[in-house]
Amino acid sequence: MREAARLFRDKGYERTTVRDLAAAVGIQSGSLFHHFRTKEDILKAVMVETIRLNTALMEAAVEAVDAPREKLRALVRVELESINGQTGEAMAVLVFEWRSLSADSQAEVLKLRDIYEALWLEVLGTLRKQGDLQADPFVVRRMLTGALSWTVTWYKPERGGLTLDGLTDQVMAMMNL
Repeated sequence: MREAARLFRDKGYERTTVRDLAAAVGIQSGSLFHHFRTKEDILKAVMVETIRLNTALMEAAVEAVDAPREKLRALVRVELESINGQTGEAMAVLVFEWRSLSADSQAEVLKLRDIYEALWLEVLGTLRKQGDLQADPFVVRRMLTGALSWTVTWYKPERGGLTLDGLTDQVMAMMNL
């Protein structure tokens, strides 16, 4: 799955061949079809597993804290870690290769994404009800999605910059929370 995510991100879904996928994991191209019916099934599996993993990580992070501001901070931190860490390539595939899925596969992935997004909207909605957030939770989430996703293009902690915690603090400060 990790190699498929890397290839789909680097080459694009359309330009990645089954032969490329098989070579990346050291098997014959026909052997892939023992595990997946089609190349699209591999793409969908990358997306589904990424959403499931990140949803589980976010649920655990939210459950570990009580205050809505801390819940939001936990969501921001986990998403930044996902984008810039172990599932970053797969997260990029989710964004850029979405339209490569068939309508049925898109519907399946959307159901999982709705669960993921509901975590965010619940926390943001609570902050709005408390008067801590002035903007519409849906709009805030969409803005955060774009801003957090874009960090993969410029965030380089190995260059002595911000840690993920420091970057999370900056996001929270930006929202005045």
